[in-house]
Amino acid sequence: MRLTLVLAGLLLTSLVATPAATAVPRCAPVTVPGAAHQEQSCLDDLTTTGTLVSGHTVQADWAGLTSAGLPAPSGVPGVQVDGYFPDTSTTNTAHGWNHDAQFVLRLPEKWNGGLVVSGSPGVRRQYANDRAIGDQVIAAGYAFAATDKGNTGADFFTDGRRPGDALTEWNDRVTQLTIAAKLAAARHYGRFPSRTIAAGLSNGGYLVRWQLENRAWLYDGGVDWEGTLWRENGPNLFTFLPPALAAYPAYVAGSEQAHQAILDAGFAPGSEFLWAYHDQVYWGLTQRIYRSEVDPAFTGDDATYDYASRPASVKHAVERISLTGRIGKPLLTLHGTLDTLLPISRDSDVYQGLIAAQGRASLQRYYRIEGGNHVDGLVDVYPDELRPIGPCFRTAFTTLESWLGGTRPPASATIPRPANTSPADLARTCSLTP
Repeated sequence: MRLTLVLAGLLLTSLVATPAATAVPRCAPVTVPGAAHQEQSCLDDLTTTGTLVSGHTVQADWAGLTSAGLPAPSGVPGVQVDGYFPDTSTTNTAHGWNHDAQFVLRLPEKWNGGLVVSGSPGVRRQYANDRAIGDQVIAAGYAFAATDKGNTGADFFTDGRRPGDALTEWNDRVTQLTIAAKLAAARHYGRFPSRTIAAGLSNGGYLVRWQLENRAWLYDGGVDWEGTLWRENGPNLFTFLPPALAAYPAYVAGSEQAHQAILDAGFAPGSEFLWAYHDQVYWGLTQRIYRSEVDPAFTGDDATYDYASRPASVKHAVERISLTGRIGKPLLTLHGTLDTLLPISRDSDVYQGLIAAQGRASLQRYYRIEGGNHVDGLVDVYPDELRPIGPCFRTAFTTLESWLGGTRPPASATIPRPANTSPADLARTCSLTP
């Protein structure tokens, strides 16, 4: 795959110097360089309003990531290409292909000249960003490309030959798709994208961070929606999830000491109403599958996992995917203060410090969204306690557009929940100015 990327990069360089061609018909054939298989569809609507009806998205892939009130655009005709790059793993069963490194590329008829590239959150498939990210950017005229990251599902860790391989592949696959999508868009529209933005949430946000640190030349900027922080010496998932798992049963039994242990692990005071759900759905599963990826030799109870005492080989596996904060292009970061999977104090607060330590603070704006959780699905269950981040992402995206156009964005800040604002209004609007 690395040779493919080098060749694509050379082709990319030659294409930049090619004069723009005339526009081509909307349904003209599209070629995605490097794809082992692709299928093209000419659609009346590339947003989820249309693709749900036509069968060109999978609602289960994005279920629970957004609140019900997030506005849904419609009426964006164009071309969709589904396909996959060469790969040897088979965790992604979409389309009956049983083939990983699947992607989706959407090319609107009325193109604004831009491209947005995204990796899926969690261990979901390539359609996971369709509602949270794809709808907005497609409606604005951007081409949109998304990848399954090269492996999917709760058994993603079975991919690769050595610890960390499955996770390092995620970064390679985003780079691969970015190059291929730039070339495909240029061939389709007759000119090279004038702006390329990386955008993602959770693991997808991590991918935005990594790309802007390591492949900044491919992008103009990025929006990081509570990206996962990986650090060889912590913090990381293995430094805050095991203490929460270990203390939660005693907390339920009424132990104040256990309550304090979960707070000390990094989870925010006031997030207690979310702990039962996250203990049942997220904490244990997340710890197990990621620990299986970087430390398959561990055979104990994951609630007792002590990352600090594990062998150097485990730290090396994490080091392979670690972030440094050395971003090379503008980045807007959003994170909810009540995030109960990736606690803000152990994630984006730390990442902001890393960026500053690298002398790159001027390239980041960081907005802490008061009342935001890790995903917006629970907002509909707790409308008076939680605030959706989806509308804030949409504001952040347009803010990044303005920043790239020369308008300085609002200063980094904690964004309070507006007083006397209904949950319905919060589902539609968000200001990044306190």
